[in-house]
Amino acid sequence: MHEWQSLSHVRWECKYHVVTIPKYRKRVLYGKLRRQIGRILRELCRQRGVELLEGHCKEDHIHMCLSIPPKYSVAHTIGFLKGKSAVRVHRDLLLERRMTGLHFWANGYCVSTVGLEEQRIRQYIREQEQRESGQGELDLG
Repeated sequence: MHEWQSLSHVRWECKYHVVTIPKYRKRVLYGKLRRQIGRILRELCRQRGVELLEGHCKEDHIHMCLSIPPKYSVAHTIGFLKGKSAVRVHRDLLLERRMTGLHFWANGYCVSTVGLEEQRIRQYIREQEQRESGQGELDLG
């Protein structure tokens, strides 16, 4: 059955399948950078109380299954994750100290509600590597 979460005034189950890509869809999400981005996204999710249920990083996009508390909109959450992770990627991984113009992610994202198909969505995210052979596996969650 479904696990409902609760805050002081609400019981909820809000899960989303989110896909985002790097700027210009560059194939930059590989090797060390790929693993570090997963760590950064997990840490940012924890800061906001967002649960990263499943995640997989391909070389040119990231799939995530997120459980977002109803006090945050999906747009606000994705904006926070993309904005803060871009700054951290430039500062910590690319070793750039600029304070403005730190772009890493493309504008926009793809999102769908998970609903009753959670297991199917999570399996789809886990099996991304098997769909395209020749890539190493990375588990963000």
